[in-house]
Amino acid sequence: MRRHMERLRKSHLLRDLLLSGIALSFILLGIFLFWASSLRIPDLSSFQERRVSQSAKIYDRSGAVLLYDLGGDTKRTVVSGDAISRNIKNATVAIEDAEFYQHHGIKPTSILRAILANIFSLNFSQGGSTITQQVVKNSLLTTDKSITRKLKEWVLAVKLDKALPKDQILEVYLNESPYGGTIYGVEEASESFFGKHASDLTLAESAYLAAIPQAPTYYSPYGNHHDALDTRKNLVLEKMLENKFISQDEYTSAKKESVTFLPQGDTSIKAPHFVFFVREYLEQKYGQEAIQNDGLKVTTTLDFDLQSKAQEIVKKYALENAKTFNASNAGLVALDPKTGQILVMVGSRDYFDKGIDGNFNITLANRQPGSAFKPFVYATAFEKGYMPDTVIFDLKTQFSTDCQPDDFSKISPCFSPDNYDNQFLGPVSFRDALAQSRNVPSVKVLYLAGITDSISTARDMGITTLENSDRYGLTLVLGGGEVTLLDLTSGYGVFANDGVRNPYVSILKVENNQGETLEEYQPNPTTVLPQNISRTISDVLSDNEARTPAFGNNSYLYFPGREVADKTGTTNNYKDAWIVGYTPSIVAGAWAGNNDNSPMEKKVAGFIVAPLWNAFMQEALKSLPVEPLLKPDPVDPSTVRPILRGIWQGGTVYTIDKFSQKLATDFTPSEAKVERAVKNIHSILFWVNRTDPNGPAPEDPTQDPQFIRWEYPVRQWVVNNHIIEEISDVIPKQYDSIHTGIGPSLSVFGITANSSYSGSSRLTIMTNSFGTYPLSRADFYLNDNFIGSASAVPFSISFVPNDTGGVEGQNTLRIVGHDSVFNKSEISIPFSIKPQS
Repeated sequence: MRRHMERLRKSHLLRDLLLSGIALSFILLGIFLFWASSLRIPDLSSFQERRVSQSAKIYDRSGAVLLYDLGGDTKRTVVSGDAISRNIKNATVAIEDAEFYQHHGIKPTSILRAILANIFSLNFSQGGSTITQQVVKNSLLTTDKSITRKLKEWVLAVKLDKALPKDQILEVYLNESPYGGTIYGVEEASESFFGKHASDLTLAESAYLAAIPQAPTYYSPYGNHHDALDTRKNLVLEKMLENKFISQDEYTSAKKESVTFLPQGDTSIKAPHFVFFVREYLEQKYGQEAIQNDGLKVTTTLDFDLQSKAQEIVKKYALENAKTFNASNAGLVALDPKTGQILVMVGSRDYFDKGIDGNFNITLANRQPGSAFKPFVYATAFEKGYMPDTVIFDLKTQFSTDCQPDDFSKISPCFSPDNYDNQFLGPVSFRDALAQSRNVPSVKVLYLAGITDSISTARDMGITTLENSDRYGLTLVLGGGEVTLLDLTSGYGVFANDGVRNPYVSILKVENNQGETLEEYQPNPTTVLPQNISRTISDVLSDNEARTPAFGNNSYLYFPGREVADKTGTTNNYKDAWIVGYTPSIVAGAWAGNNDNSPMEKKVAGFIVAPLWNAFMQEALKSLPVEPLLKPDPVDPSTVRPILRGIWQGGTVYTIDKFSQKLATDFTPSEAKVERAVKNIHSILFWVNRTDPNGPAPEDPTQDPQFIRWEYPVRQWVVNNHIIEEISDVIPKQYDSIHTGIGPSLSVFGITANSSYSGSSRLTIMTNSFGTYPLSRADFYLNDNFIGSASAVPFSISFVPNDTGGVEGQNTLRIVGHDSVFNKSEISIPFSIKPQS
């Protein structure tokens, strides 16, 4: 009985405890629900409206090579779900949330397990998070680990699961997952690790990426736990197989697949000097915030293949120059003169070399260009009426009006420059003076062209750094004004493009993260130099014969089979060596020296920087068409004053027949004419008004402040060379009697007028002449088509009419005979070709 009563008492106690427990549970549940209902839950609409930061990306001109991601601390590229490989989607679901497509945002069993773990640990670190929960946590909530935040996460995950399709939630997750360091989002990770888009990932690559987000630093492919990463990658594949995302064969193949990660570090930025040149523009136009957050896609003008070759070449030659010429650095820039687009920009031999301030972009630095500035001055002179054949005296000259003409001191205020070879050649043409980079003639050309007008020409052509003319004086033509390599190269592009300037540009297109175009390259050509003047400069700068005395006939400035115009420049203090050259399709400029302005060895640019430039041009020209530099229009000598077309011996000219030495007549052949001047030698300032060279000669040349200074060495040169000057009495009084309009009397053998011949039979024709002077050449024409020439007895030609344009019916054979003094006459013989039977 007692035992029965004890059992009954325990039964009632258990019942009471159970009822009390149930009652307490309802009370606690009510309290919990009341508390939960009072929580401030973020509005889910803010998820749809949230702004995901995306950094600006800079690409080369192909749009395929990522040069740099400007995201700073966060690099992210958001892509749509259909731009993400199914492999990475399945891999992520398999390892992160295998029941993703079945649950409703949360997994109660996982939550219960997490609650129990948190109760015992008291740190609330366990979350049992689904992919949906992780999206909510990263997008809408703070990162604290309070139970309140966790409850909010559960509620919002359920709401989000109802609001969005599963694939869209997964898309958001993949676009915002961390993959280590500054890399966020599967597209950014794919580009950074494998150099490909997320849509192109292989199964093994996808497994690696799915393995990383759990612990991005620990599992980094660049860290010390690559074995752990491999193990987790294999776990991902196992989970994919287990959840039937892949077949057994795919699993086996993926485990064996060899995956290579791109190198980490400085290689993440390509063409760094150019990139930061572009970045500065973007910051000025769009602002820093847009660069960091707006997902701009910037397609630049850079040709990355050519840029890569240029970087290798610059580094190679700069290191050699450091040993040989004490020139530790170099830079190179290249543009397309037809568009102004920058193709190459190498700002130093190595951007990351702190020993030479490698991050300093020398292509944008103000430096003295030496003789590389001369073409702008000569172009100004040509535009005023001077010509490549115009002669100027290369003699030691004192240009300063504060010093005596016979005082060749170089101490300020005197100015008496030397040539690079310390020699003086006497009379030289503008062509030779520019091609051989002679200093003294070029200073005189600057004076004739005018300092102000020369600066104006340079500015029109793209030189932005020059100030007013009072700052420079006559040293301007020797590089006294500072320029940038980019400006200088762009300016030469005007010569390459027939006088049309295309301002340099670095960007082809800027798009926002919606693919909308914010800006796009538009041509902006402007004619700044007459076409013929531009072609004249190109004709001079590509004249290998003219520059041979200074550089040799096979120098680094010469390209066999190509017409390339180029000019070197070396500053007097040997701190800068330059070269710029071009074809119609590319203009490239190079510089060598030291960033700290210390001097190099005393060698000219042809030795220091020309080899580097030549190596680059050889590479660039491989992919460019062979294009001729167009020639300037010919000039009728009779319309140009003698001094301007190269007759420096005097201002009074006459033409004689070279055989009779008498005055030429209208019958005198051009081949027999010789133009002479009555010797009366002076500097050009004696013959022309420098501001109007085609106008009348100055009445009093001494009014020009430079006249005495130029005239003094010329008169000394005449004496030293024992030249006897003349008066007009030396002009012959008699006229050419050899050429009277009557040519040699021709006779023809081998053909009879008005006869018929077979078109397939060979005819042999001979000619001879009777006259005072023997026959020297005979030219043969069949129906006005040239068929051959003979220059020795028996002056014959053999031909088959059908092979040389003869046709059935009437034909005409014409023979033109030339005698030994260039008299000529002709004879025509009609004949017919028989019809073929």
